Amino acid sequence: MNEEINLSAVPYIIEFLGTFAFAISGIRHAAAKHFDWFGGYVCGIAVAIGGGTIRDVMLGVTPFWMTDPIYMVCTALALCVVIVFSKHMERLNNTWFVFDTLGLALFTISGIQKSQACGQPFWVAIIMGCITGSAGGVIRDVLLNNEPVIFRKEIYAMACLLGGITYWGLSEIDFPVEVTVMASFIVTCTIRFIAVKYHISLPHLK
Repeated sequence: MNEEINLSAVPYIIEFLGTFAFAISGIRHAAAKHFDWFGGYVCGIAVAIGGGTIRDVMLGVTPFWMTDPIYMVCTALALCVVIVFSKHMERLNNTWFVFDTLGLALFTISGIQKSQACGQPFWVAIIMGCITGSAGGVIRDVLLNNEPVIFRKEIYAMACLLGGITYWGLSEIDFPVEVTVMASFIVTCTIRFIAVKYHISLPHLK
């Protein structure tokens, strides 16, 4: 069984950039709260590895970042970029949003495949995919004393859920794994892009 996501159809560099963008997101939010460098690094780590850590603990396996230091390195690099290029970060908002969305889709697929490798049923795998993709942002917002963004605007976790359902549907009709991964990736990204572009959100509770 594969320990992590099969990336034969999705270049590894995209996953690295997604992780980097998640870390940038956490660090930039920390900067808005005037945290120090260590606080910024902690917030970056929360986004980059938080969801995957919760997933792995719930699956009863060693958290992925304990076997691969690239996530720690990514966050340290992101912190350096924010410190050095702080005056130029605002101009790159759209770029970071794109990479954040790519990372969201990739980590959703990663959560699904790792859950399958651990022998979990598919409904659990879809939930784990959502946790992997979106829980880091919840931890970040809690650390920053903000209301978690996934509960109040935009389509975020729902994009993970629909991407996971796409993965499940194609798997049930025996599509090749490469096609299944790519289709789930495209669905998650497309839903997120459309929701943000047209300000689509779920109805509010009254």
